[in-house]
Amino acid sequence: MDAAAGAGAETSTSTGGSARTGAEPGAPGGCRCGDCPDGARTGHRQAVAAFLALREDFAAGRGVPAALAHSAGAARQWISDELAQSARTVAERAAAEGRARCETLWRRTPLVLWGAVAVLLIGQALTAIGAGWTDARTAALAAAVVLAALLTTLAWRHRANGGLLAPVTGADSRLSTSRTVAAAWLLPVVWTVLMFAARLALAPDAEGRRRLLAGLGLSRGAGLLTVVALACAAAAVATRLVSVRLAAGRQQKVPAEYPRAGDLLTDDAGRGSFADAQYVLLNAVAVVFAAVRLGTEPDRLPDLPWGLVALAAVSAATYLAGKYAEGARPVVLSVVRAREIGGLDGPVRTGDDIEIRGSGFVPPGAQPPHRLARTVVRIGDVDVHVPLVPVPGGFANPADGTLVVPVPADVEPGRAEVRVITAAGVESAGYPLFIQE
Repeated sequence: MDAAAGAGAETSTSTGGSARTGAEPGAPGGCRCGDCPDGARTGHRQAVAAFLALREDFAAGRGVPAALAHSAGAARQWISDELAQSARTVAERAAAEGRARCETLWRRTPLVLWGAVAVLLIGQALTAIGAGWTDARTAALAAAVVLAALLTTLAWRHRANGGLLAPVTGADSRLSTSRTVAAAWLLPVVWTVLMFAARLALAPDAEGRRRLLAGLGLSRGAGLLTVVALACAAAAVATRLVSVRLAAGRQQKVPAEYPRAGDLLTDDAGRGSFADAQYVLLNAVAVVFAAVRLGTEPDRLPDLPWGLVALAAVSAATYLAGKYAEGARPVVLSVVRAREIGGLDGPVRTGDDIEIRGSGFVPPGAQPPHRLARTVVRIGDVDVHVPLVPVPGGFANPADGTLVVPVPADVEPGRAEVRVITAAGVESAGYPLFIQE
């Protein structure tokens, strides 16, 4: 991995999480007790800083014991083990911060929900001056109260998994774009239906009830129904598509430490994703359009034009095509003997370093060092853990296109197969290698 990729790993790690450090509250740098979000965040930052300092020291040739200086292979393995141990500490603290974030999110959810209800009440009270309070305002407020109560109960039920984020979080601990878009349509629709139900209950005469029921007719809500169906179908198809591809080994997925808002617009590696971004943005515009139509005609369901429905269908199809195209299993294209400058050319023998060339060795989301350290090369029946080789700003090994590992003494001379097992647990097809005696 080059310096740029290493910098990406550094960024991914540094946003991971935190855990307990055992420091006393009030210590320099803030609380580090690990029992509160601030302490978890501070402990994580300090762990990341310690890891980066260690990596840069090793990259500059400092910190290696003198007893290992005479053996390049032993020194490389010792450095890799030290970095892997430090990276595991960062990962543990990342998990702790993720738990602290979930707890914080659950505690803030009721405040946000009932704060929104209070804002609605104040807005209705202010706009009712002069015009008077109507049954429609009462129905809208009652629907908001019922929906807030339902969402608060849902958040409490899933409080250990992020509250309201639990239904829209995938199995990889990332926010699911398709589920979030479906929820963005379902919540306003549920509130609208509850509001119509309350208005029907408060209607003073049969004529008012007939007018409201006519506004709920299929001819009025066909466009809205189609868009909601598209969003829900896209969420179901995307979930099934990913699970099938994972089970077949055609896609690699590495879990995240905790869900982030940026997951809606990026891929697993944190890079901007066109398929996700266009799907979120177009549906956000469509939801706003539906809300405006409902505000201007509160007695009827929002009438979405079929042109907008067609755009939503194209956007959903683009999103699903992007989900199908993303990720791939590792592929080994060639295996060659690694030769240092000034070394002699020759066949591969036990103890030599081999360079494996291909693609997909570092799947999206596996850039943090504790993930990189899980990359394994299987030579015959022997598993060789790929050593972490630090360079300023990142790692030179492992990289997405190349891996360098030694041929251990336990590998018998002769023909053997080389396979790469990535941090996602996906194994490549075998590639033949002949080891000279």
